[in-house]
This record gives sequence, C-alpha cells and structure tokens, in this order.
Amino acid sequence: MEFFRIKKDIPFMKHALIFNVISVLTFVAAVFFLFHKGLHLSIEFTGGTVMEVSYPQAANIENVRKTVEGLGYVDSQVQSFGAAQNVLIRLPALKGQTSAQQGAKVFEALQAQDPAVVKRSVEFVGPQVGEELAHDGLRALLMVIVGVMLYLAFRFEWKFAVAAIVANLHDVVIILGFFAFFQWEFSLTVLAAVLAVLGYSVNESVVIFDRVRENFRKLRKASVTEVIDNAITSTISRTIITHGCTQMMVLAMLLLGGQTLHFFAIALTIGILFGIYSSVFVAAAIAMWLGVKREDLIKPIKEKGGADGAVV
Repeated sequence: MEFFRIKKDIPFMKHALIFNVISVLTFVAAVFFLFHKGLHLSIEFTGGTVMEVSYPQAANIENVRKTVEGLGYVDSQVQSFGAAQNVLIRLPALKGQTSAQQGAKVFEALQAQDPAVVKRSVEFVGPQVGEELAHDGLRALLMVIVGVMLYLAFRFEWKFAVAAIVANLHDVVIILGFFAFFQWEFSLTVLAAVLAVLGYSVNESVVIFDRVRENFRKLRKASVTEVIDNAITSTISRTIITHGCTQMMVLAMLLLGGQTLHFFAIALTIGILFGIYSSVFVAAAIAMWLGVKREDLIKPIKEKGGADGAVV
C-alpha cells in the first residue's frame, strides 16, 4: 500500500554528513544535561509513600490529584487502581514526616472533600526497591541492545548491526536528554516507553536494510550511495503510513490519557520522530561509512571444477 510513489531518488546520503554533525551535537547536549541536571526520578525509584483509598462511586481522579497537590505534594502520582472506585496515590518522601503522618494528612484532606472515602492501606516503599527497579530496567535495556545486535548481525551483516545500535542508542539518549533538560518525571511507564522505542526504531532500520539488500540484487550497476538512496526513497510512503498511524494513537494518549500516560506519550512521540530521523540519516549513513558493499549481503557463487580442472 502506497500513498504516493517518488520516481526520482532523493539524495539523502549527499547530506548525511551535515545531519550526522547535527546528531552528534544533539547527542552531546543530551549527555551533558543527563550529567549536569540528571533525571527527575519518580518515587518508584527514589522511595516514598504508597496509599490506597476507595470511594463508593467512580472516583474523580482530577479532583483527588488537585487535593493532593494542594497539600504541597507536587511530584505525587494519582491514578485509578483496579476498579474505577479505587485510587492509588504515590507521595514522595519528605524529611521530618513518616509514611503514617503523610497518609493521615492526605486522607484528612480527602475526607474534607468527600466524607465517604475509605482508606485501604498506607505503606512505605524504600529506596532499596527503587535501586532494584533501576537495576532491572538497565539490565532489560542491555538485553534488548544485545538481542537487537545479534538479530541484525544474523539476518544482515555486522556493519548493519553496529549502525542500527548506534542509531537506537542515539534515540534513547536524546529521549533521556529531553527528560533531564525539562526535568520531566522519569517513571516506570517512561522506562517502558524507552524500551518500546528501541524495538520500534530498529523496525524502521530493518525495513531500510532489507530494501538495501534487495537493491543490491536488482541494481547491479548502481553505487552503494545510489542503492541506499533508492532504498530510503522507495520506503518513504510506507514510513509515512506506519509512523503517521502510530503517532495518531500516541497523540490520543497524550491529549486524552490524563496525567498517568502524559510522559509515556511524550517519550513515545520523541522516540517516533527521532526514530525516523536516525534510521534514515544515522543508521544508513553509518552503514555506508563502515564500507558496506554488495559482497557483504550477496555471496558470490563459487564455480566448481571438474576432474580435469575444467569449470563445470
């Protein structure tokens, strides 16, 4: 399925150096903000108080959120839990206040708003749990990277594997850089979005690499640059359809998903936009600069010699 077909190849690789210089500068800026400002970690990583309350009817999450924020808990998280009547509240740890004191203070404010509210539980999530979550998240990220490299090296060639991983790490670091610069809250849902972007971005690279391999068979007289330009140009329509449809769903989450899905949708939006960019200008360009050639993907047919040395 295609919306349009471009008859003349767009010379993407002609401008690859300029766009990769921009990528390097953006990457360095993201790393700088990560080290200078750091990530604004949620209480899932830093520790805090987790509180569950329930209402006789469907809870008004927005009113509960405003009530909790009115007490000074700006970094709190309020979301539905299980049924529509149940609400889960996460509060950051504050010096001089125990979990019981925080829970009592919040519950008193909620009771003033609706006397029918019932407190189900209040417990403290220690920072050691946050360290375990961070460790598991980092390990999951590394496993995804290794798995992607092995898959691409097996399906294509090691040069494509290196190019795709560099492009994917480029996307991940830039997402983290945005969160560090704006000090957006980095939670488990955002971590899930980062892992999703890894798989999503590599899919675009695989599509282009697959078309490159096909072009090496079809365009035998074309140069490597011409082969890559043709591969990217011929997949533009597919890219617009795929990423456009995905972004519409993500945009719906961003606008209608509420506070719980807000930063998840932002991370996916950044990942989708930079995923397209990196697949075209970073992954393809790096593969070209690593010296990928027709022989890397299409092995020459060996001629067999007869008993008398003649070729058969």
